[in-house]
Amino acid sequence: MASLDWSQCPAVESIPGKVSGAWVFRDTRLPVATVIENLEDLSVEEVMEQFDVTREQITAVLEFVAQSLKAPAPAPVSVPVDAHSL
Repeated sequence: MASLDWSQCPAVESIPGKVSGAWVFRDTRLPVATVIENLEDLSVEEVMEQFDVTREQITAVLEFVAQSLKAPAPAPVSVPVDAHSL
């Protein structure tokens, strides 16, 4: 699986020297990875309370991940047609 291009997600930012350049929620120092990892064991409400992040921020990141992981439509296969294939 290819890695996500977080630069395409408007809810996050990466600034050199800020949290070692990790992808964080915009205008925070909270790494996106921290929230995603904690959603494995905690509810959205618990993550919001524990990390002071909004439902909108979490939703924006999860929607971005979901859209990014959708398989692209397969390219049409071009099959040469000649008299022998008919």
